[in-house]
Amino acid sequence: MSTVANFEIHYTGYLDHHGDLTGKGPDIPCDPEALIAYYRIMVLTRTFDTKAIALQRTGKLGTYASSLGQEAIGAVVGTVMRPEDVLLTSYREYAAQFLRGVSMVEILRYWGGDERGMDFEVPREDFPICVPVASHACHAVGVATAFKLRREPRVAVCIVGDGATSKGDFYEAINLAGVWDLPVVFVINNNQWAISVPRRAQSAAQTLAQKAIAAGIPGEQVDGNDVIALHEVLSRALDKARAASGPTLIEALTYRLCDHTTADDATRYRSKEEVREAEEKEPIGRLRRYLTRVGAWSAAKEAQLLAECTGEVEAAVKTCLAAPPQPLTAMFDYLYAKLPRALQEQRAELERVGGPDD
Repeated sequence: MSTVANFEIHYTGYLDHHGDLTGKGPDIPCDPEALIAYYRIMVLTRTFDTKAIALQRTGKLGTYASSLGQEAIGAVVGTVMRPEDVLLTSYREYAAQFLRGVSMVEILRYWGGDERGMDFEVPREDFPICVPVASHACHAVGVATAFKLRREPRVAVCIVGDGATSKGDFYEAINLAGVWDLPVVFVINNNQWAISVPRRAQSAAQTLAQKAIAAGIPGEQVDGNDVIALHEVLSRALDKARAASGPTLIEALTYRLCDHTTADDATRYRSKEEVREAEEKEPIGRLRRYLTRVGAWSAAKEAQLLAECTGEVEAAVKTCLAAPPQPLTAMFDYLYAKLPRALQEQRAELERVGGPDD
């Protein structure tokens, strides 16, 4: 018997949860302004998150999916992507969307049941939030195929959760990405829980990154709460794809500190001790500790930032709540370019009988 192949999965991490650099990393720690920009977008996203949950609890917003504890992934993805790239995301990467020009008002509209929220003013080619698990991985392959056929130096970036890696859509997507050598980067937001199913019950694989091996593409792991490590790994992957050197799969290790959505109660299936331990490793606190240690941050700057973020969020909420609701017939307006006859009849009937909002 002989060995025909060997594989390794590499892990990258530089900034530990104490806010200390654990080894020689890339140049970004030498640029406090870049790290402060990351800190700001993460704090802004968390401020937005907190307000959105409060709106849901008071009946002013529909079911909402929080990104608490996972802000670093979206912050870095949105920073390293170029405007001409295309983002295909699930429902927790608000930081990436904000950085790419999606407004808070649009996100609030979407979770309020208004489909106009996904009709982004900018960026026009980014895909809407994908709630079905893993289906957008296949869409990312389609987008990347178009880029390759057109010989455009652009990248499709697809963000999925750990649960998505157990779906057939995911396997099909990474397989085709490898066969066709596409300019696509798959990012796994491994927050350890697929609703109430823990990571250990989802897959017997030691890592989720190693699923790339079966597709014949590079796979690696990164500390998903470390913006420095994320910046290095994601920048390298996007540069590689843009240079027509193929796809990459990145597993970003983080933790979902919140309920799956506001319709969930995570206390039913996980312990307070587990959550408390994860809170010590979350990305905002560790970056704040580092910035403070190197003299780039202070209590005064923190207070100013919180005030700015609160003001920005409150302004978006005010704009969203002041907008008149859509008519009931809007439920027919966003699925087909031309409504089938059966739905035309239903729409006409609804217009005829009216409704409580008419």
